[in-house]
Formats: sequence, C-alpha cells, structure tokens
Amino acid sequence: MAALTITSGYAAAPTLTEDGGQPVGDNQNSRTAGPRGGILLDNFHLIQKLGRFDRERIPERVVHARGVGAHGQFVSYDDWSKFTKADLFSSQGKTTPVFLRISTVIHPKGSPEQLRDPRGFAVKFYTEQGNWDLVGNNLPIFFIRDAMKFPDMVHSLKPSPITNQQDPNRFFDFFSHVPESTHMLTILYSDQGTPTNLRQMDGFGVHAFKWVNAAGDVTYVKFNWRSMQGLNPATAEEAAAASAKNHSGMTADLYDSINRGQYPEWELGVQMLKPDQLDDFDFDPLDATKIWTGVPEIKVGKMTINRVPSNFFQSTEQVAFSPGMVVPGIEPSEDRLLQGRLFSYADTQRHRIGANYLTLPINRPQVETVNINQDGDMNMGATTSDVNFQPSAMPDTPREEESYEYSQAPLSSQVVQQRIAKTLNFQQAGELYRSFDKDAQANLVKNFAGDLSQVKNRQIKLRILSFLTQSDPEYGERVTAAVGESADDVQRMITANENVEPTRWTKIELPDAAQADKATIHNSSVAPIRYQTRAGGSAWSKTFTLMPRQSHRYDAALDVRVVDKQVGAAQSVTLGKLVDLSEADGDK
Repeated sequence: MAALTITSGYAAAPTLTEDGGQPVGDNQNSRTAGPRGGILLDNFHLIQKLGRFDRERIPERVVHARGVGAHGQFVSYDDWSKFTKADLFSSQGKTTPVFLRISTVIHPKGSPEQLRDPRGFAVKFYTEQGNWDLVGNNLPIFFIRDAMKFPDMVHSLKPSPITNQQDPNRFFDFFSHVPESTHMLTILYSDQGTPTNLRQMDGFGVHAFKWVNAAGDVTYVKFNWRSMQGLNPATAEEAAAASAKNHSGMTADLYDSINRGQYPEWELGVQMLKPDQLDDFDFDPLDATKIWTGVPEIKVGKMTINRVPSNFFQSTEQVAFSPGMVVPGIEPSEDRLLQGRLFSYADTQRHRIGANYLTLPINRPQVETVNINQDGDMNMGATTSDVNFQPSAMPDTPREEESYEYSQAPLSSQVVQQRIAKTLNFQQAGELYRSFDKDAQANLVKNFAGDLSQVKNRQIKLRILSFLTQSDPEYGERVTAAVGESADDVQRMITANENVEPTRWTKIELPDAAQADKATIHNSSVAPIRYQTRAGGSAWSKTFTLMPRQSHRYDAALDVRVVDKQVGAAQSVTLGKLVDLSEADGDK
C-alpha cells in the first residue's frame, strides 16, 4: 500500500529558541526527578519562561491608561514660516509621519471605552528637527488652571482608596471648591462627554503655545483638530447600549475603518494672538479653562490616520508623550497647568518604561540623536567617545546651536503665589449651555443631575448648583429642580460662598446725545442679574434677566430697579447718574 503523503502549503516552521538564541528541545513538559519527582532547578527554559511572564506588564499610566493608537501622516497646507520656524510647517505639501493615541482619561485599562470621560488626543510628529508631541484632549478646555491641583483632581476622580469605586461624593467635593471646573463639567456632562466613536470627534491642544519665527517674533497659538468625518456625540442611553454590545467598540470601529481604506482625517486649525493682545479679553488667554472666544481659526494642515500598528504593546502601550517635547519654532506658553505638565509627563514615562524610553522604536526620532546622556536601564546606545561631558576641547564633542535657543521675554514682577487676576469662572459655561438646542440642554441636565443626586453632603451639592446658576439661571434652576433642591437655598449659597467672585451691578446712561431718550443698564459682573421697569407709579413690569457682560436699553423715562433675589431685596436705580449697586448692597 502506498504511503499517505500530506503536503503543506506553508514554509518550514522556524525553530523555537530561548531569549539568548539557544534552540528549545521541549516546550511542553518540565524536567523532573523521575516520573513523579519534583521539577529540577536546572530546567532553565521553564525558569526563564515563567520569569519573563511575571514581568510582562509595565506600570499602567496613572491617567490615559485605556487607549488605542494608529499611524498616519500630516500634510501642511502652506508655508507658515512667517509665524514659525518649525520645519513641518515650512512649505506647502510638507509631509510628516505621525502616531495618534486616543484614550480615556480616568478609567483603567480594560474598562469600557464608552464611559463618560474626556478623551486624550495625543499626536507625535516625527519631524526633521526631532519629535513634537501635541498632547491634548477631545474637549477644548480642562477642569483646572493650575498644576498644583492636578494630583488632587485625579485622586478625586479615581476610585476611592477604601471602596475601590469611583464616587460622585468624592469628585464633586473637590469640584465644589474649584469654580473654574464649571465650564469643563458642562461640556463633560453634555453628549460631547460620550462620543459615538473616535473618528467623529475633535481634538484640542487645550493650552496656549507659542509659535516663534526665524526673527524671534512670538505668536501665541491654540491648536484645534477638526474631524473631517463630522461630529457624532451619543446620548447616555446610546453609549450604554454600545458598551453592552462591545466595550471595545471604539477601537474596533477605528481599526475597521482603517482596514477598509476609509482613513479618518482631521484638519489642524490654529488660533493666533500677538503678545500685546493677551490683555484685550475679560478672561486670561493663558487659562486652560477658557476657549479663545472670537479669535479666528486658520486651517494649516491635515492629518490622515492610515495604518494599524503591527503590535499593540510595542506601539500604543509603549508610546510616550510629553508636552515638553517641542521642536524649534514651537514653545510652551506661561499657562500654569501646562508648566506643570512639562515636568510631570516626561517624569511619569521615565517611571513607567525607564530612563531610556525615547530609544524605543515608537518613541525614537527619525533624526540622529547626539548627546552625552549615558547608561540607565535598558540602554541600547553605542558610546564610542571617551568624552562624556560638555564643554570639551575635543573636536568631536557636540556643540550647541544658538539659533535654536528659546525666545526671550521681559519680566518685571515679584515672586507670588496666588490665583490669576481674571478668573471669570462661569461666563463661558453659560454661553455653552445657551448654545445647545433643547434636546442637548435636556440631556445635559439629566446627565449632570444623575451624578449630582448621589452626593450625600448637601453643602457640596448646593455649591455645585450655585456655580451652575451663576453660569445661567435656567441651567442652574433646571439641575436644582432635577436633584430636588431648593432654589432659594442655592441663592443663599451664592451670597455666602467665598469661592464666588464679587458681583457688581451698574446702571449707566448712554453717552450719545442723539440717544438722550434711552438709557442702558449694564451687567459688569460674572453672574446674571434681574431687573424690573415701570412708568410713573404703575406696577412693576415682569422681571428681565441680564446676563454677565451684557447690556439692555430702555426708555430713560422709566423707573428701573434691580431685583436682588440673592438677599430678597429690591434696590431702585436713580436715573441720570452712574450707580454701582455693590456699594449699596455689598458684594454678591
């Protein structure tokens, strides 16, 4: 009988080896002292296999642990060297390889991707001048403005050290003492806090940075990634349903899109301010809790994501971002939150993956690195010079290049430790609420109330509600009603809360003589005010609401009074002169 021959279409399998290259004879059975004896210590293959397995995991990122990454490219739309000497913006069509990582901020590895959370949106540009990391989020602002608060904020949002569960009692306790968080909380509890997928959301650098040209001229900039797929936020119910179906569905959607050749794209928009324009706003443009309202955005280039990494750990897990990783022509601003991140991000990578993390392939620049750093864990460099110091008389010692020095700026002040002068904690949160349509407003109220209603400490709850009310009266009233609290008690909290900025109410007449029959009441505060009018001795009119920084015109012949619901009083306004009601009623 002829022998049965089976032919395989595969190439001959490679021989399994140890890490040292030695061939492995048996990978199925341990060496023992006889059929029933103990395992022998000389079974080096087993010991190495178990030892390597025990050390497979590196420390999880303290934030942004759950992430997905992909390769792509960035193409500049034009020559932007008028503003920056950064090479990647030097000419039209200039192409730069990139790696994008999108992540949830607070939740751990393995958690559902659809949970309500900001998304990290970090891009590594492999430029001809070294790597530039633009490390941002999918939301344009942040919870805090000073890095001093960053560890406390993260601790409050992370699981309790007692119960190991995330707890609204903890994070609302923190945010009730941080009024600048109101804007970010408003975005996060809207449907923007639960995007449907990663392709249909924007990305933002969050902070102000500096562009510097070859002449040393500085332009303050904000970087904004705009999704060319459009935006598609999900409701809380839609996000929960998607999570139940596949809690890694966002990763699957991104990779499936790339594998189908439907490459996600984002345009990079840049907002610009000259240094002498920073004081032109009623907010501080270097405050990470603010957007740059009214500043035009110029589209400078496009990013296309077109390749799934060949290995998740070696790319997405080992990639390391730091906002301090900049190239000539791009510099950090004086933003207090950014200043802290410059140290913290690089430092956490040295802890997580070692001092030589920048030599890993995913982090390694495409240009040659020339420095005198040495040794440390996992050093794969080849030191060939006897001179490991600088300066030196030896001709092959690396030298500095003065044209790459940071820009210079004059300083004239004293060392202080205090909050910024222009806080304006609530105005932009109110503007955001009023920009939403009715359905989006209703979802925001429902989402916010769902978590806030779990807070047991009533003072914490009232402080948060006071922030929302100062942002927009309707916004605050709706969430107050949804959690079953008293609007009067919220108003008392506004009066008493030391975290609330002073309210100043002003009534002025128009200076234009042609408008002598008209007067203007102007709200120069950060909180809404209410007022009434009447003709002669008639009844007072309905109550009008005047939002912060807004003015209303009215007939100068009318009597006007500001209704102070905060203290239950009404203050009449004398026509024909400037009246600052804070002088009469105290700071509200």
